[in-house]
Amino acid sequence: MLKKLDYKKCNGLIPVVVLDANSKALLMLAYTNEEALEKTLSTGYAHYWSRSRNKLWLKGETSGHTQKIKSILVDCDYDALLFIVEQKGNVCHTGKDTCFHNKLEC
Repeated sequence: MLKKLDYKKCNGLIPVVVLDANSKALLMLAYTNEEALEKTLSTGYAHYWSRSRNKLWLKGETSGHTQKIKSILVDCDYDALLFIVEQKGNVCHTGKDTCFHNKLEC
């Protein structure tokens, strides 16, 4: 199935939606590339590609707020992933439990 993943649509990246395995809360949206996904699969911990720093990063490498992979699902077009994780600590760099904590007023 790894060979079916479509990295071309986003210039070598695939968006990753991250869900907490216990609470089912939506935690964050990140991006992976082939290298980051290989590290995720080999270590069992979420690795992503940082678009702002232009480098591979292990979630929690500085904060200790890691994400242990419980399951990975692939969407029907093979161009997006869902990581189901066991989150240790807060997920957001702001200290929040989720990155989706700002409400857009319509």
